[in-house]
Amino acid sequence: MPALPILQYPDPRLRLVSAPVDRFDQELLRRIDELFETLYATTGIGLSAPQVGDLRRIVVMDLSGSHSKPELYVNPEILSSDVMGLVEESCLSIPGVVGNVVRATKLRVRAVDRAGHPFERDLEGMHAVCMQHEVDHLDGKLFIDKLPMIRRLAIRTSAAFKGTPEPVRPSPTAPSRAPSRRPAQEDGRELDGGAQPAPG
Repeated sequence: MPALPILQYPDPRLRLVSAPVDRFDQELLRRIDELFETLYATTGIGLSAPQVGDLRRIVVMDLSGSHSKPELYVNPEILSSDVMGLVEESCLSIPGVVGNVVRATKLRVRAVDRAGHPFERDLEGMHAVCMQHEVDHLDGKLFIDKLPMIRRLAIRTSAAFKGTPEPVRPSPTAPSRAPSRRPAQEDGRELDGGAQPAPG
Protein backbone atom coordinates (compact mmCIF):
# COMPACT_ATOMS: atom_id res chain seq x y z
CA MET A 1 0.00 0.00 0.00
CA PRO A 2 1.29 3.52 -0.75
CA ALA A 3 2.61 5.86 1.91
CA LEU A 4 0.22 8.57 3.08
CA PRO A 5 0.94 12.30 2.61
CA ILE A 6 2.34 13.92 5.77
CA LEU A 7 0.90 17.28 6.80
CA GLN A 8 3.43 20.11 6.81
CA TYR A 9 3.68 23.04 9.23
CA PRO A 10 1.89 25.48 9.43
CA ASP A 11 -1.07 23.35 8.32
CA PRO A 12 -3.75 24.21 10.93
CA ARG A 13 -4.78 20.56 11.22
CA LEU A 14 -1.55 19.93 13.13
CA ARG A 15 -2.99 22.06 15.95
CA LEU A 16 -6.15 19.99 16.42
CA VAL A 17 -6.58 17.64 19.37
CA SER A 18 -7.12 13.99 18.45
CA ALA A 19 -9.94 11.86 19.82
CA PRO A 20 -9.52 8.46 21.51
CA VAL A 21 -10.00 5.38 19.37
CA ASP A 22 -13.25 3.66 20.32
CA ARG A 23 -13.68 1.20 17.44
CA PHE A 24 -11.23 -1.64 16.88
CA ASP A 25 -12.18 -2.93 13.46
CA GLN A 26 -10.66 -3.75 10.07
CA GLU A 27 -10.59 -0.09 9.09
CA LEU A 28 -8.42 0.67 12.12
CA LEU A 29 -6.06 -2.19 11.27
CA ARG A 30 -5.70 -0.86 7.72
CA ARG A 31 -4.91 2.60 9.01
CA ILE A 32 -2.29 1.20 11.41
CA ASP A 33 -0.60 -0.61 8.51
CA GLU A 34 -0.71 2.61 6.46
CA LEU A 35 0.92 4.53 9.29
CA PHE A 36 3.76 2.01 9.49
CA GLU A 37 4.14 2.08 5.71
CA THR A 38 4.34 5.87 5.80
CA LEU A 39 6.85 5.86 8.66
CA TYR A 40 9.05 3.35 6.85
CA ALA A 41 9.08 5.56 3.76
CA THR A 42 10.84 8.26 5.80
CA THR A 43 13.94 8.59 7.97
CA GLY A 44 11.79 9.11 11.08
CA ILE A 45 11.38 6.85 14.09
CA GLY A 46 7.82 7.79 15.03
CA LEU A 47 4.59 8.98 13.47
CA SER A 48 1.19 9.96 14.84
CA ALA A 49 -2.15 9.65 13.08
CA PRO A 50 -2.89 13.40 13.06
CA GLN A 51 0.25 13.95 10.98
CA VAL A 52 -1.59 12.26 8.11
CA GLY A 53 -4.86 14.06 8.83
CA ASP A 54 -6.45 11.30 10.92
CA LEU A 55 -7.55 12.80 14.24
CA ARG A 56 -7.36 9.61 16.27
CA ARG A 57 -4.94 8.88 19.09
CA ILE A 58 -2.63 6.42 17.34
CA VAL A 59 1.17 6.37 17.51
CA VAL A 60 3.56 4.09 15.63
CA MET A 61 7.29 3.86 16.33
CA ASP A 62 10.30 1.84 15.23
CA LEU A 63 13.73 2.68 16.60
CA SER A 64 15.48 -0.40 15.24
CA GLY A 65 17.00 1.29 12.19
CA SER A 66 15.99 -1.77 10.17
CA HIS A 67 12.17 -1.64 10.33
CA SER A 68 12.29 -4.77 12.46
CA LYS A 69 10.73 -3.62 15.75
CA PRO A 70 7.38 -1.96 15.06
CA GLU A 71 5.64 -0.57 18.13
CA LEU A 72 1.99 0.44 18.25
CA TYR A 73 0.34 2.60 20.92
CA VAL A 74 -3.38 3.28 20.62
CA ASN A 75 -4.77 5.88 23.05
CA PRO A 76 -1.38 6.33 24.77
CA GLU A 77 -1.24 8.01 28.18
CA ILE A 78 1.88 9.07 30.04
CA LEU A 79 1.40 7.91 33.62
CA SER A 80 4.69 9.13 35.06
CA SER A 81 7.95 10.71 33.93
CA ASP A 82 11.42 11.14 35.40
CA VAL A 83 15.04 12.17 34.67
CA MET A 84 14.81 15.31 32.55
CA GLY A 85 17.38 15.96 29.86
CA LEU A 86 18.11 18.22 26.89
CA VAL A 87 17.60 16.37 23.60
CA GLU A 88 17.80 17.30 19.93
CA GLU A 89 14.57 16.86 18.00
CA SER A 90 13.21 17.36 14.52
CA CYS A 91 9.86 16.54 12.95
CA LEU A 92 8.58 15.00 9.73
CA SER A 93 5.95 17.75 9.64
CA ILE A 94 8.55 20.54 10.02
CA PRO A 95 11.38 19.50 7.69
CA GLY A 96 14.69 21.27 8.03
CA VAL A 97 14.11 22.48 11.59
CA VAL A 98 16.14 21.02 14.46
CA GLY A 99 16.08 22.18 18.06
CA ASN A 100 17.05 21.23 21.59
CA VAL A 101 14.14 20.65 23.98
CA VAL A 102 13.82 19.38 27.53
CA ARG A 103 12.20 15.95 27.80
CA ALA A 104 11.87 13.22 30.38
CA THR A 105 14.10 10.24 29.59
CA LYS A 106 12.06 7.75 31.62
CA LEU A 107 8.32 7.18 31.25
CA ARG A 108 5.59 4.83 32.34
CA VAL A 109 2.91 4.67 29.65
CA ARG A 110 -0.48 3.05 29.28
CA ALA A 111 -1.94 2.25 25.86
CA VAL A 112 -4.04 -0.24 23.93
CA ASP A 113 -2.85 -2.75 21.33
CA ARG A 114 -4.43 -3.43 17.94
CA ALA A 115 -6.84 -5.95 19.45
CA GLY A 116 -8.10 -3.44 22.02
CA HIS A 117 -6.18 -4.94 24.95
CA PRO A 118 -4.70 -2.43 27.43
CA PHE A 119 -1.07 -2.63 28.55
CA GLU A 120 1.48 -0.59 30.47
CA ARG A 121 5.16 -0.22 29.63
CA ASP A 122 8.31 1.52 30.81
CA LEU A 123 10.16 3.54 28.17
CA GLU A 124 13.66 4.97 28.46
CA GLY A 125 16.05 7.06 26.42
CA MET A 126 15.02 7.85 22.86
CA HIS A 127 11.92 5.69 23.22
CA ALA A 128 10.70 8.00 25.98
CA VAL A 129 11.60 11.10 23.96
CA CYS A 130 9.82 9.80 20.86
CA MET A 131 6.69 8.94 22.83
CA GLN A 132 6.47 12.46 24.28
CA HIS A 133 6.99 13.98 20.83
CA GLU A 134 4.19 11.88 19.35
CA VAL A 135 1.78 12.41 22.26
CA ASP A 136 2.33 16.13 21.77
CA HIS A 137 1.09 15.68 18.19
CA LEU A 138 -2.05 13.98 19.52
CA ASP A 139 -2.67 17.06 21.66
CA GLY A 140 -2.10 19.53 18.82
CA LYS A 141 1.36 20.52 20.06
CA LEU A 142 4.68 20.66 18.20
CA PHE A 143 8.24 20.40 19.46
CA ILE A 144 8.94 23.94 18.25
CA ASP A 145 6.53 25.16 20.95
CA LYS A 146 9.28 24.28 23.45
CA LEU A 147 11.98 26.33 21.72
CA PRO A 148 12.99 29.84 22.85
CA MET A 149 10.55 32.55 21.78
CA ILE A 150 12.93 34.22 19.31
CA ARG A 151 13.50 30.89 17.55
CA ARG A 152 9.76 30.16 17.47
CA LEU A 153 9.02 33.55 15.95
CA ALA A 154 11.64 33.02 13.25
CA ILE A 155 10.17 29.64 12.33
CA ARG A 156 6.61 30.97 12.32
CA THR A 157 7.56 34.00 10.24
CA SER A 158 9.33 31.83 7.69
CA ALA A 159 6.34 29.47 7.52
CA ALA A 160 3.90 32.37 7.21
CA PHE A 161 5.65 33.64 4.09
CA LYS A 162 5.35 30.19 2.54
CA GLY A 163 1.66 29.84 3.39
CA THR A 164 0.07 26.49 4.20
CA PRO A 165 2.03 23.89 2.23
CA GLU A 166 0.55 20.85 0.59
CA PRO A 167 1.03 17.55 2.46
CA VAL A 168 4.22 15.79 1.45
CA ARG A 169 4.07 12.19 0.26
CA PRO A 170 7.22 10.35 1.41
CA SER A 171 9.53 9.09 -1.33
CA PRO A 172 11.44 6.11 0.02
CA THR A 173 14.94 5.40 -1.23
CA ALA A 174 14.26 1.69 -0.80
CA PRO A 175 11.04 -0.32 -0.96
CA SER A 176 9.06 0.18 2.23
CA ARG A 177 6.97 -2.47 3.86
CA ALA A 178 4.31 -2.83 6.48
CA PRO A 179 5.37 -4.61 9.67
CA SER A 180 5.40 -8.37 9.31
CA ARG A 181 5.37 -8.95 13.05
CA ARG A 182 3.16 -7.74 15.84
CA PRO A 183 4.27 -4.52 17.59
CA ALA A 184 6.88 -4.89 20.31
CA GLN A 185 4.53 -4.43 23.24
CA GLU A 186 2.33 -7.25 21.96
CA ASP A 187 5.00 -9.93 21.68
CA GLY A 188 7.03 -9.01 24.76
CA ARG A 189 10.24 -7.80 23.09
CA GLU A 190 12.19 -5.28 25.13
CA LEU A 191 12.57 -1.77 23.81
CA ASP A 192 16.14 -0.79 22.93
CA GLY A 193 17.55 2.65 23.68
CA GLY A 194 20.44 4.62 22.24
CA ALA A 195 20.86 7.43 19.76
CA GLN A 196 18.39 7.31 16.90
CA PRO A 197 17.02 9.61 14.19
CA ALA A 198 14.57 12.24 15.35
CA PRO A 199 10.89 11.48 16.06
CA GLY A 200 8.06 12.24 13.66
